[in-house]
Parts: sequence; C-alpha cells; structure tokens
Amino acid sequence: MNSPSDVRPAGIPAAPEAAPTTGAAPSTPAPAHAAAAAEYARLLAIMARLRRPGDGCPWDLEQTLDSLKPYLIEEAYEALDALETHNRDDLVEELGDLLLQIVFIAQVGSETALFDMADVARGISDKLIRRHPHIFGTESAPTTADVLRNWDKIKRDEKKTRTSALDGIPSHVPPLHRAYQLQKRAARAGFDWADVDGAMAKLREEVGELGEAIAEDSRAHMMEELGDVLFAAVKVARFLQCDPHYALSKTNDKFERRFRAMESEILAEGKTLKDCTLPEMEAHWNRHRAADKTHR
Repeated sequence: MNSPSDVRPAGIPAAPEAAPTTGAAPSTPAPAHAAAAAEYARLLAIMARLRRPGDGCPWDLEQTLDSLKPYLIEEAYEALDALETHNRDDLVEELGDLLLQIVFIAQVGSETALFDMADVARGISDKLIRRHPHIFGTESAPTTADVLRNWDKIKRDEKKTRTSALDGIPSHVPPLHRAYQLQKRAARAGFDWADVDGAMAKLREEVGELGEAIAEDSRAHMMEELGDVLFAAVKVARFLQCDPHYALSKTNDKFERRFRAMESEILAEGKTLKDCTLPEMEAHWNRHRAADKTHR
C-alpha cells in the first residue's frame, strides 16, 4: 500500500527524491536547482488543478486578485515572524505559504490573460541582471555605496515617469515602515543629518514640542507633534541600523511577557489586577524588569 506521501492527484508531477544529507557538498549548484525547479513545477501544477473549472476546489475557484490581497499581507508577516524565531521548520513552512500566494495570484492572472508566472519570473530576472551591471556587465562597483548609487540611477532611468526621489514608495505599507522608506530615499538624495547626534537632537526637540502641545490641550496639535516624535524616532533607528518595525515588535513582546508574568503572580496571590494599587503592580513589574536586565 502507498503511504500518504506516495499518493498524489492525477496530472500532478511527483516530488523529486530528496538529496542525500551526508557527504561532501556538490561542486555545482545544478542538482539543487533541478530539485527546486521540479518542486516549483509541481506547485504550479497543483495550483492549476485547484483552479480547474468544473472540478476544482470551490474556495480556490472563488478567489480573485482583490480577495487575495489580505492573504498576501498576512503570510508576509507570518514569514517575518518565522525569520525572527530562526526555526528551520517554521521558516520553510511560512516561506512556502508566502510563495503559494504569489503562485495563486499569478494563476488567477494567467486565467484572465493579464500575466502569468513566467512573466513574473522573467521580469524579476531581467531586472536583477539590468541592475547588477557590475556582475553581469562591465561596470565597477567595489563597495555597497557604489552598488546602491548604481541601483538608484538605473531605477530612475527605468521609471522615466517618476519625478521625485520619493516616487514609488507603496502607500499601503504600515506607517512605521513607510516612514523608514521615506527617510531612506531622502537620505540617498542627500537630505539627512550628518550623524546620529543630529537625529537625537531632533528627537529631543520634537518631544519638547509635544509637551507644549499637551500643555495647550489641543488635540489636533498633539496629534501632529506625536507624529513628529514617532517620525524622529524612526530617523534615530535608521542611523542605528535598527529596523523600527522589529524594534517595536520586540518591545511589544517584552511588554506582553512582563505583563502576563505580573498578572499571573497577582492571581496566584488570590487577587485580580483591579484589587491592586498601581504601586503594587509596579513592584511586580519592576522585579521582572530587573530580571530581564540581568539576562541581557
């Protein structure tokens, strides 16, 4: 009898045999590329089968380019979470889920003759060759700064309709990430502080202006100045080469861990948070805060 892994729908290519896990590394990546290509072809065939009119999966057949948008974003975030854990199995699974969304969207596009997966792969391959003339051409780019300079110049040449250094930044990315991208583009155009000291001074200035807005008790002014504080904090993060999204995510996780620990201790004492004063809760909180600092 076949095992579950041996059973596959008719018309779907078999998965290639796994490469040996022992022995010397191959002198050429060709075998690995062949295995990846075979698995990729299998994924494309599975997706086409799921979308086959008449006998495909009802849910898959109902999806459109618009309905798939939230899944693409969701899977991208889950892949980012997996990257944070450094867990091999989680990362393989989540990258697979993200790849599925790309394949799914390309399959829907091919059914309406808008584009297909070959167009997507060809486009990015051509772009990589075009934007790496120091690898695939005759230009020289010995440093990362040279590479980025060439990349931006080639990109500007490609996007003739773009007139601003800020053109092309997606509007649908989270605001924190968009602030980071806007500042990176402006910095490449030469609009930036010389060092982190200037960015820190600007952050302190914006915090002071937020204090003034709070004193005025003007909601509109407070909203504006709070936004300026966050934007200035992103600028500091960029100078420190720390992605503000990940920095804030880690702080969120830290806050949740400490709060849950504090909550558990208070419940173990037979009380609830509402039974405690703020100083009592702070005593629990500060104990966990101190423990975190000793384990850095």
